[in-house]
Amino acid sequence: MECIHLPLSDAEVIYFPHLFSIEESLNFYKVLMEKSVWKQETLKLFGKKILVPRLSAWYGDPGAKYTYSGVIHNPLPLYEKLVLIGKKVEEVSGYKFNSVLLNYYRDGNDSMGWHADDEKELGVNPTIASVNFGVARDFDFRRKDNPKEKFRICLGDGSLLLMRGATQHYWQHQLPKRKKVNQGRINLTFRKILF
Repeated sequence: MECIHLPLSDAEVIYFPHLFSIEESLNFYKVLMEKSVWKQETLKLFGKKILVPRLSAWYGDPGAKYTYSGVIHNPLPLYEKLVLIGKKVEEVSGYKFNSVLLNYYRDGNDSMGWHADDEKELGVNPTIASVNFGVARDFDFRRKDNPKEKFRICLGDGSLLLMRGATQHYWQHQLPKRKKVNQGRINLTFRKILF
């Protein structure tokens, strides 16, 4: 299977452009849209409540709760298609996951700001496997100690981006807004919650 090692210092990031076929990706996108329990979270920013610019859903093993943006998320039980996607990801990555965060970006106005997946529940040097279905979107990295050092990759339909090793210590990532994008994208980030 084709894979590309991204040229990021002090990191191990591998891109698999075609983990799933076009047919598989279309099917998974449709099922994930219909079966997932989507929510739009709110954040408090400077005393004001704002809607997060995406929809999300949290699934996993019982007890795999996850805290991000100051909100505690208790997992919904994994359903068949999520288990199926997860097995393929585990095969390729050689890593066992117990939870998955789904984000639905309805169009190019939906985004995710700069962050690192470095919450304490993930432990030291977490492995994060990011699967993408739907429209291709740019995905940016920037180094924490030198924000001018950046790298961009376009994540396509049916692809997997695997981040492991010290990646989260040294790098942040984001999904920027793209005004010209008028189609949806579903991203699944498989994680192992320590509990």
